[in-house]
Amino acid sequence: MAAAIALSAGTPAMGAEAQRESAGTLADGTRIEAVTLTSKAGVSARILSYGATLQSLIGPDRSGKLADVLLGYDDLAGYVDRPNYFGPTIGRYANRIAKARFTLDGKTYNLPANDHGQSLHGGDKGFDKVAWRVVSATSGPIAKLVLAYRSADGEAGYPGNLDVTVTYAMDDAGGLTITFEAQTDKPTVVNMTNHAIFNLAGEGAPQGALQHRLTIPATAYTPVDTTLIPTGELKQVAGTVFDFRAGRTVADGIRDGRDPQIVAGRGYDHNFALDKGLTATPQLAARLEDPASGRVLDVMTTEPGVQFYTGNFLDGTLMGKSGHLYRMGDGIALEPQKFPDAPNQPAFVSARIDPGKPYRHVMVYKLTVAR
Repeated sequence: MAAAIALSAGTPAMGAEAQRESAGTLADGTRIEAVTLTSKAGVSARILSYGATLQSLIGPDRSGKLADVLLGYDDLAGYVDRPNYFGPTIGRYANRIAKARFTLDGKTYNLPANDHGQSLHGGDKGFDKVAWRVVSATSGPIAKLVLAYRSADGEAGYPGNLDVTVTYAMDDAGGLTITFEAQTDKPTVVNMTNHAIFNLAGEGAPQGALQHRLTIPATAYTPVDTTLIPTGELKQVAGTVFDFRAGRTVADGIRDGRDPQIVAGRGYDHNFALDKGLTATPQLAARLEDPASGRVLDVMTTEPGVQFYTGNFLDGTLMGKSGHLYRMGDGIALEPQKFPDAPNQPAFVSARIDPGKPYRHVMVYKLTVAR
């Protein structure tokens, strides 16, 4: 594993900045804002209030050249008209729920089926497709943006009025912490994450992201059926192309058709059961390294799982930033979360929350440069 140093080495702490501006309006006249958080380390993040979306994450390579490492769109219209989970906040439930339904306290709740009979990422109008309210945007030693949204009882089929906040916080070393918090007035299920898709060489780089080196500290993952729903098994990664414990190049296993799980996912699209489990503070979920640029991304989380996805459904028909056509393997998503379909699988860590017992997930994207 390449050694990494914080981008702020040798740079005095001077505080991070938050800059707020208009990003346009929706068809109904709702004003959407963009807030850019910038650290003195040279890392900046731009967030849209539409979908609480991380639109860009910009950082230097080993020669100091800046690049945006997130797939996405240049303007608001792209996220509204061609949604494809490029960096938004996902909820109420990230990942898949089997047959678009679950049972809680003896009552069955039916959800929008938007993925081959399953409910994916909160349905056809999840948290990624609504306007969030900007509560505050502040500069300081840590620059912060706080966004809020109320998901009404019954929205997308889920029970309970859910009051949600997402806080983006940029420290002066270039670490971006994202905190998801939610409170409910009825028992419900919640599983929130960010769905950024990364290419550390720079979005649109012609070589794609498959030569990145990935480390995931997990001895097991959750295999899936042909509809990408977990079978309930925790399968050991040892001896398989899912063993990323010591780090390996993503391309090494992504086309190995001898593994039926690679066939089912059209590549990697699987949840890893992190050895650390559910933790009070964020711990390492994944490290992604681009040997060519020297950029290193550490993903940390309090949650017990991380979904690794290699952009398998990008087929060259979506035009993203700077006119780039995105193809399979052009980006990698690492989504910290509860396990997929946990509401239907009692053996998995529960996604239930109750009145007076709020939900909280803290995750970190830390972008650095290898020596």
